[in-house]
Amino acid sequence: MTKTSKAIDQLPPSATAALEKLGADLAVARLRRHESLRSWAGRMGVSVPTLARMESGDPATSMGVYLSALWLVGLDGSLAELAKPDADMSAHNRDVRKAVELGRKRAQSSRNARLAKLEKAEARPHDDAKG
Repeated sequence: MTKTSKAIDQLPPSATAALEKLGADLAVARLRRHESLRSWAGRMGVSVPTLARMESGDPATSMGVYLSALWLVGLDGSLAELAKPDADMSAHNRDVRKAVELGRKRAQSSRNARLAKLEKAEARPHDDAKG
């Protein structure tokens, strides 16, 4: 029995569903090209059982196998788009929150410095009081 990765066991349902859909979509692409499992697997350099596991969305199938299939249908370039920093809205939102917090801290520091300067000026004896 093969040992499965803890990460595979902990995949969220949405990720599992996405892999199953990708595998099914790649199976449809193969069938639309009138390719058998054997010929497609040969073109990909994998075994028929591996190709069948990929088409079923098995998360233990290597990413390289999925990428080989995407390459065969001319969609391998789309993989580069998946994790583009520009598309990472969670990180973008975190950056915005950090910038807003930094702005608040700087504004508070400036306010505190102005107040301290005013308090210091009010505490000094006035020159006209000497005379």
